[in-house]
Amino acid sequence: MLGIALAAALPGCGSSKELPPAAEPAESPPADERPAGRVVELGAQAEGVVADGAPSGLVAVGLRDPDALALVDGQSGVVVRRVALPESPRHLALAPGGPVLVPAERANALVRVTLPDGATEANEVGEFPHNVAAGAGRIFTVNEFGDSLSVIEDGRVVKTVETPVQPGGVAVLDRLVGVVTVRSNALTLYDSRTLERLGGVTAGAGPTHVVAGPRHRFYVVDTRGDALLVVDAGDGVGAGREPVVVRRTNLAGTPYGVAIDKRRDRLWVTLTERNEVVELALSDAAPEAVRTYPTVRQPNTVAVDPATGRVYVAGRANGELQLIDPGAGASPDSG
Repeated sequence: MLGIALAAALPGCGSSKELPPAAEPAESPPADERPAGRVVELGAQAEGVVADGAPSGLVAVGLRDPDALALVDGQSGVVVRRVALPESPRHLALAPGGPVLVPAERANALVRVTLPDGATEANEVGEFPHNVAAGAGRIFTVNEFGDSLSVIEDGRVVKTVETPVQPGGVAVLDRLVGVVTVRSNALTLYDSRTLERLGGVTAGAGPTHVVAGPRHRFYVVDTRGDALLVVDAGDGVGAGREPVVVRRTNLAGTPYGVAIDKRRDRLWVTLTERNEVVELALSDAAPEAVRTYPTVRQPNTVAVDPATGRVYVAGRANGELQLIDPGAGASPDSG
C-alpha cells in the first residue's frame, strides 16, 4: 500500500506573492472498520495529544466547548482532571519533564500546564500560535498568522523572530530549531541560542508538521504531497551548508499528525483520509512502513508514551481518545 522513493535536494523557498493555501487534513469519512485497541470518549473535538510517560503516566488532550485540557491516565483511559483553557488548542507539546505546552490560538497565548496538578501559567505571544516545541532550555512557539517565532525562556518572551509566510510546524534538534512554513512550503533552520537563520529547503507540495529524530534528521509530513520527507540537517550549527531532503516515503491518505518514538526508532503518522495510523521503522534508509492500524474518525493528532511505546490517537470528529499497544489489531504493510 505504501511505496518508497528517494528525492533529490529541493530548491530553496521562493518569494512568489501568489502562494497556495496551507495544506489541511482530509475530512475523514465515517469509520468502516473497528479501531485498534481501546477507545474512550472525552468531549467535543478532541485534538492535540501528548503522553508524559514516567513519572506522571498522564496523557494530555485538547478539547473544545468548553475549551479545556483533559489529563487522562495513560493506562486506564480515565480522565483524572480537566484544566480550563482561555482558548482551544489544535496541537500540544511536552517540555522535558513537563509542563504541557498549549498554544491557545485565538487568545494569542502560550499556556503552560504543570503535571500532575494542572496548574497554569500563560505568556502572550504572536498572532494565532499554532504549534510549539521545547529544547535547549527554551520554548519556541510558531505564530501562524503573525509570520513569527516567539522564544520563551525563564517564563518570559525574550525574542520574536520573523519567519517565512505562515509557520505551522516546529521541532528542536540539538541546537537547531526547524520551522515548517505551511504556505511557503519550506523547512527553515535557526540556531536555538543566537536565533540566526542557518538555511532552508523546500519541503514538498504542502508540508504541515515536523519532528526531530536520530541521525541529525528532521522528518516533515508533506500533507498535500502524500509523503514523509527526511531532511538531513548536516553537522549542526555552523556546518556551513543548507539542509537537504535525502529520502521520501510515499504515504497515500493525506498524512497529517506525527509522533516519534526515539527509543524504538519508530515514527507514527496519521492518514486522515483513511482513518488510519501507520507505524514506520527508522534507519539510515527511507522510513519503512511496518504496520497500519484503523483509528477513530478524524485522527488529526498522535502521541507515543516514551516509556511503554503505547500510542494515543485523538479523534476530532467524535471527541475520542484511542489507546493502541503496537502490534495488536494491526495490518502488516504489503509494501
